[in-house]
Amino acid sequence: MSVQAANARRIAVLQDIDNAVYSSYHKRTVFVAGAGFFTDAYDTFAISIAATMIGYAHGAATGSDPLPTLPMWQDFGLKVATLFGNLFGQLFFGWLADVVGRKRMYGLELTIMIVGTFAQALCGGSQSVNIVGTIIVWRFITGIGIGGDYPLSAIITSEFAATRIRGRMMTAVFSAQGWGTLLSSIVSLIIVSGFKNGMWHQNNYAAVDSSWRLLIGLGCIPAVFALYFRLTLPETPRFTLDVAMNVARAQDDVDQIQRDNDYEFNDSVPDVRVEAPSATPEDFWQYFSRAENAKTLFATCWTWFSQDIAFYGLILNSSTFIKIIAGTPSYPTAGQVAYRELFNISLGNLIIAVGGLLPGFLAAFLLIDRVGRKPLQYIGFVGLIVIFACMGFGYNSMIVHGNAGARAAFGFLYCLAMFFANLGPNTTTFIIPGEVFPTRYRSTCHGISAASGKIGAIIAQVVITFRNLGGNTTGLNVNPFLGHVLEIYAAVMITGLAATMLLPETSNRTLEELSNEDQKSYIMAVRPSQPFNPTPSAETA
Repeated sequence: MSVQAANARRIAVLQDIDNAVYSSYHKRTVFVAGAGFFTDAYDTFAISIAATMIGYAHGAATGSDPLPTLPMWQDFGLKVATLFGNLFGQLFFGWLADVVGRKRMYGLELTIMIVGTFAQALCGGSQSVNIVGTIIVWRFITGIGIGGDYPLSAIITSEFAATRIRGRMMTAVFSAQGWGTLLSSIVSLIIVSGFKNGMWHQNNYAAVDSSWRLLIGLGCIPAVFALYFRLTLPETPRFTLDVAMNVARAQDDVDQIQRDNDYEFNDSVPDVRVEAPSATPEDFWQYFSRAENAKTLFATCWTWFSQDIAFYGLILNSSTFIKIIAGTPSYPTAGQVAYRELFNISLGNLIIAVGGLLPGFLAAFLLIDRVGRKPLQYIGFVGLIVIFACMGFGYNSMIVHGNAGARAAFGFLYCLAMFFANLGPNTTTFIIPGEVFPTRYRSTCHGISAASGKIGAIIAQVVITFRNLGGNTTGLNVNPFLGHVLEIYAAVMITGLAATMLLPETSNRTLEELSNEDQKSYIMAVRPSQPFNPTPSAETA
């Protein structure tokens, strides 16, 4: 085969993928990829109430608060351990998926999630090991798996998707976060109600200890069901084509997908290996030394960083905001107060999911391929700037000095912030990095972008934790400094809005067009035939 013929065949394979009819393979990809984000969101929302439960069961009463709580740094550790694990997992799995392939990594990160989640529910303490410290270790390990799922699921979905539906497929995968959040809220409501007798009548915190273990442990069940399908998902044709550099194998894989057959490795396919740009340090620096490519990577990192500062600042501390909005219940026993607070938090999380998160994802799904990624990101950031400014500058009047109606208005703004985040940057910052980079760096750069977001999330949690050092005011156990934190969020959203201007619009454009590389002469040489190996050799990796 000549070089010209190999380039023509490569373009034909890519066109087959980009113009493919929506099939069961696409549906399967969305389901399999979405399972990880379902577990991710379940765990993220669950820890907000689980940290409160762990405080009741294993903390100590301090000051005038009748309920036991965890020390500030233990609560901080429970919430950021997963984020630190995310950071590591996104960078490591993102890079590794570009080296050895998407398929070889897919399932490994979900296995880590399952083991870590189940182990958290079984944690115990001893004279030499603190139970909270043990949970933090396992939450870090769980976070590694969750982090690895970000680049892998995004890239596998984008590389299998047809151009016209790529945005909706990736949004459908990411929107599994909303359903995971909804389920964690429902499960926590059921569990808290089921253990009401132990807390309400017996003042028994052992019931709370059982509650958080059930809540966390049940989160691994959906991931277990999805594991088999991840392990049987074929390698993406784009990786086989542009990294493993086997044109014939990629063509056969695409043909099977188009026929909608169960995938089977066909060892009778003639091996056609080619030489094309490969992932090396020199090539990496050469590619990103071009201003338009470096600008795009910076923009995907910064927009995700700014978005996650606000989003995780709200999500990880939803229990804090719900307590502020609902107020501290007044009951004769500490057990009754504990039950009512846990019930309020569970119900509040359910309202946030139904009133903000899921409608935002639905709107994004309907508009992402019609309106485009950048317009939705602009709309989301502008909406968040206005909402955070209202929440921050109006915090004293609504919360510190406000009545129940004013606090309800604050709760409405909280849900509205979740809506605009999911309509815009929370969704689009996940999608765009999975589209704008060449195949050989796509997973690595998505991992770098996602890790930038988790740095922002960690910073947000540090700020939220330190605001507790400023003292409380009023009988609602609120802190006026939290209003300033929300004002800071508004300012950060402005930087995200500015960085969005540096991004290209990706809607209705092929991944190869977005990579800023010449496609007509992408293949430089055709190699002699050799046995097929889905992992690229050291020469091509």
